[in-house]
Amino acid sequence: MRFFAIISMLAWRNLWRNHRRTIVMLSAITIGVWAMIFMTALMRGMVNDMVRDGIRALPGHVQVHHPQYRDDPSVLNLIPTADSELTKVFSQAGLDGWASRVKVPGIISSERESRGVTLIGVDPALEKSLDALGSNIAAGRNLEGVDDGGVVIGRRLADKLDTELGKRIVLMSQDPDNEIADRGYRIVGLYEANLERYEESFVFAGKSTLQKMLGIEDQVSEVAVMAGDYRDLEGLTERVALLAGGDVEVLPWQQLNRYLGSMLKVMDGFVLVWMIVIFLALSFGLVNTLVMAVFERVREIGLMLALGMRPASILGQILVESSLLLIIGLVLGNALAWASVVPLQDGIDISAVAKGMEMFGASSILYPELELKDIVTANIVVLVLGFLASLSPAWRASRYEPIEAITKV
Repeated sequence: MRFFAIISMLAWRNLWRNHRRTIVMLSAITIGVWAMIFMTALMRGMVNDMVRDGIRALPGHVQVHHPQYRDDPSVLNLIPTADSELTKVFSQAGLDGWASRVKVPGIISSERESRGVTLIGVDPALEKSLDALGSNIAAGRNLEGVDDGGVVIGRRLADKLDTELGKRIVLMSQDPDNEIADRGYRIVGLYEANLERYEESFVFAGKSTLQKMLGIEDQVSEVAVMAGDYRDLEGLTERVALLAGGDVEVLPWQQLNRYLGSMLKVMDGFVLVWMIVIFLALSFGLVNTLVMAVFERVREIGLMLALGMRPASILGQILVESSLLLIIGLVLGNALAWASVVPLQDGIDISAVAKGMEMFGASSILYPELELKDIVTANIVVLVLGFLASLSPAWRASRYEPIEAITKV
């Protein structure tokens, strides 16, 4: 222990012999660590926001459908089990949140324009537990029950239809007999979404009202279930399949939206690759600093070897110098990253590139997310790669012959 303390003291003193070079290298490591963590926080925030928005638009972490529904989301492919029976089973299951709904393609018409949309019949009381799309009411009110005679549409859709709150519109779809089913509704609320295309795509009505319009009585298109963690859903998927029973398809959101599922997997790999690339650039400076430090002390190293210091001690001294340099840089880099990210967690306005971001499913407000695992990964990458990078100059220093080193000009 005493020997290690002596080696550490010598390494610390040697580190500050050329303080300018040390400060430059520390600055490079600090900026590199900051860049790793800061950019990862931005990317993590963007991807997680895309996933959350996607889940809200689905919505739900796990969904139950008729086996043919995803290929043909029509009124013909409803869940075989009656809605009342599903309600009885799922309400007693102790789930974090769940809701059954009617979800079919349709057309909405104002007095001036018509648009193809997705009609969604909901139970507002159940939808609250899902934080689903349509719950962020910007004007008017939300639906008050399954028998509500009004509809809630997106702000953008209202603009496209050239209509407004309080106006009447007509919803049309197809009933099980392939006949046109339509009904007039009054717009009682306008909702907002992070992505404009969601505001233009979904129209919400009372579940019972839409069932009567379509003539499907006590049947629904899907059941959506929420969990605490949207990443680990294997157990929940199996549990929901048991609850739903019958001839149904039960899938987690990763399979319902493969783009978002792939983005989440790619993000984890991107973080590690990004950190390694950044440090590989830094490693050239680190190796150069250590090589120069060794070159300036060749005679001194030779003298220590001649006085009986073992080559392993010389090796350890150089490695300790490298470790001290890395640890100080990590501390400063972590502190700078934290100081940079925390003030931005209320959101960064990137509306100047909102159209481009929406193509990727991201909103115009970016919320950086500083996760502990990303900070730990960055620190481990720096320490491991830094240690490996310092092995070459340290090994070279320990291999000197005392006489040659002392007489070296």
